[in-house]
Amino acid sequence: MTTFASDTNTLTRDALTVLQPGFPGTTAPDWLLRRLGEGLASVGLFGRNVATAEQVAALTAQLRAERDDVIVAIDEESGDVTRLEVRTGSSFPGNHALGAVDDVALTRDVAFELGRRLAECGVNFNWAPSADVNSNPDNPVIGVRSFGADPQLVARHTAAYVQGMQAAGVAACTKHFPGHGDTGVDSHHAMPLIDVDAEVLAARDLAPFRAAIGAGSLAVMSAHILVPALDPDRPATLSGRILTDLLRGELGHDGLIVTDAIEMQGVAAAHGIEGGTVLALAAGADAICVGGGLSDDETVRRLRDAIVAAVRSGELAEERLADAADRVRRLARWASAAKDGAAPDVPRDIGLRGARRALRVTATESFTPLTSAPFVALFNPAPNIAVGDETPWGLAADLAELLPGTGSGTFTGEGAGAEALDAAGDRRVVAVVRDEHRHGWMADAVSTLVAARPDTVVVEMGVPQAPPRGTLHVATYGASRVCGRAAAEAIAGV
Repeated sequence: MTTFASDTNTLTRDALTVLQPGFPGTTAPDWLLRRLGEGLASVGLFGRNVATAEQVAALTAQLRAERDDVIVAIDEESGDVTRLEVRTGSSFPGNHALGAVDDVALTRDVAFELGRRLAECGVNFNWAPSADVNSNPDNPVIGVRSFGADPQLVARHTAAYVQGMQAAGVAACTKHFPGHGDTGVDSHHAMPLIDVDAEVLAARDLAPFRAAIGAGSLAVMSAHILVPALDPDRPATLSGRILTDLLRGELGHDGLIVTDAIEMQGVAAAHGIEGGTVLALAAGADAICVGGGLSDDETVRRLRDAIVAAVRSGELAEERLADAADRVRRLARWASAAKDGAAPDVPRDIGLRGARRALRVTATESFTPLTSAPFVALFNPAPNIAVGDETPWGLAADLAELLPGTGSGTFTGEGAGAEALDAAGDRRVVAVVRDEHRHGWMADAVSTLVAARPDTVVVEMGVPQAPPRGTLHVATYGASRVCGRAAAEAIAGV
């Protein structure tokens, strides 16, 4: 015989506690404040919620006036994926640039300074770092979000990032378990498949998560990916074998397990958001991230009611829900009590310093730094959803500051190289690309430019897989604002 909670209010509060919803706007809507009073323990911030650091601080203060221990989460990886600097580009290099430098002290310091800035704004939970091993260079959604393709390199930098972030008083959430690096499909759109044997997974994909757990990562985020060697039937987010047996049991993670956004098609297409939420909780998840695309009170109510109904029907054990809610509250207590740790003399411009160190510069004997204004041709691919299309990238503005009069244009698709040549006229061309190896039209454009103008400068701001071309080739290992600045300095010889 199944027993139910005698206190219905306890059940509904627990159901709200395990949700991490987003919301629209730069101030908290009334419905969100009301839900915080009813038991909601977490909220997620996205680019749409951010105008300035001061505004975010006011927003988080508004939330804490309703619930002083609220978990305020954000997807702030730095590098290409930034929310705090969504409209300007990040002040920090991303993981791939840090991996290229391979100085764990730098990674720790960057994460500390980033965490310090988040904490200043009242954010105490970061859906980062990405611990994915970029074993598939054609991966459409990870790429420069990964520290690299070497599991041990990724492991040591993941641990350093966790240590730095949490020393600043912000909980780290290591993702995307059990590893999203060997996928050719974006789980925002469909279900990726990683079809390798368990030995490969253990040595390659799981190594960074072991390191993160060893470093004390307070949370781990699950991926909406199917890994038949671990569970042939269910994606990781919905798999008890992966979340409970492997992550909790074998790897020993005792902290929070958070799902990737439950509305992503990797789960929602087959189960809907309500069904996916219940299955994830039953599998061992403690918190349900929702709100990248769904961000209203109706969504929160639907998910709360689905959880309550699942407990009452026996589909979800009441004890499992209570355990999940307790883990959320435990993290909330840590976050509300956390204080900034000590970091030895981390400079405010640590991000730019790191971006400069990450540059890989290949120059011909004929190259000399530019002294006259060039034309910057930005070859712009469609961004993945994680990065978004709100954040500017490139280096035209920085180069214009160093070389006044610099012109620029954005080009996409077949014929982009010829269009750029026409627009440049007789000015020196600086071609800026992002993952040239993944886009045939982009590779063709660079070939057109280099053939017509051998003195073309090429700047690769994605994963550098294509061979260096042009009189100067600069690989930045990321497209954050400081990566663009560092490349501009190299071109102008500053």
